[in-house]
Amino acid sequence: MGHKHHPRRGSLQYWPHARSSKHAPRIRSKVDSKDKKILGFLGYKVGMTHMLIKETNPNSHRKNMDVFTPVTVIECPPLKVYSVRYYAQNEDGNLRLISEIFSKKWEKELGRKIRGSKKVNTAPEQFDALKVSVYTQPKLTGLGKKKPDMVEFSVGGKDLQEKSAFAQSLLDKEIKISDVFKEAQCVDTHSVTKGKGFSGVVKKFGVKPLQHKAEKARRKVGTLGSWHPNKVLFSVAQCGKWGYHLRTEYNKVTVKIGNNPKDINPKGGFVRYGFVKSDYLLLKGSVAGPAKRPIAFSEALRVKKKVYNMPIVYTSLESKQR
Repeated sequence: MGHKHHPRRGSLQYWPHARSSKHAPRIRSKVDSKDKKILGFLGYKVGMTHMLIKETNPNSHRKNMDVFTPVTVIECPPLKVYSVRYYAQNEDGNLRLISEIFSKKWEKELGRKIRGSKKVNTAPEQFDALKVSVYTQPKLTGLGKKKPDMVEFSVGGKDLQEKSAFAQSLLDKEIKISDVFKEAQCVDTHSVTKGKGFSGVVKKFGVKPLQHKAEKARRKVGTLGSWHPNKVLFSVAQCGKWGYHLRTEYNKVTVKIGNNPKDINPKGGFVRYGFVKSDYLLLKGSVAGPAKRPIAFSEALRVKKKVYNMPIVYTSLESKQR
């Protein structure tokens, strides 16, 4: 009798399926750069559209052809630096906050997120790492909210002292997307996916439904495990809340960075978002998360391909309303 091929249902690459604790994403890994700039940015997902882009890769079989390309539109209003944070490394390798320099001027909307006044500290003589805490300005977009989102980014530089001087120079200044990234560049996106609510094993893990003569139910797993010993393994698919996970996508290509929203705003605006009113970024392909969700970008961690210039031939401005 032949062996029945039965692969396991659901990938254990992301395990456990834990829900994100915050609406805004966090960045766990970083790339150290010698360029004096912030190694990341934060924007809001608008939606998707499509373009015709001329293929300039000389090794492609579609070279010099106009290629249909879906792109994700992300609105990127200028960021402001809230504080510069200095960290020291413990014996166990973790970073511990030892000092923080706050901005003297911050938006009044930030008071919705941070309570109380902050005392301006000084930079310590010795520290092992530093980051800048930045916040968005959603009042410059069509989101309809005032409460900003905050996230920490690393800073590039040759040494710690140069990073510290550059980070302190950013206080009370605005940072634009064009100051951090450029067109035809690979970036990593960090975002929180859509929340699916309480889901069963068929939807959550892709379990194959049982036959119509199955006992009690069809959309369930055949067994939870053995009776003796009575134990349920962690890898067994079970129902529960699904979605709203923090996910990272590597090597997303920036197609265009612009400041004229008329070039991309369709007739009637984007579905469930409206019109873009500030600077924007176009990323090739899709990005995890629904519309209006904050999306963080960082320098690419594992670049494996060369990115060529992508001249835009046509941009769809037709209505996206359904």
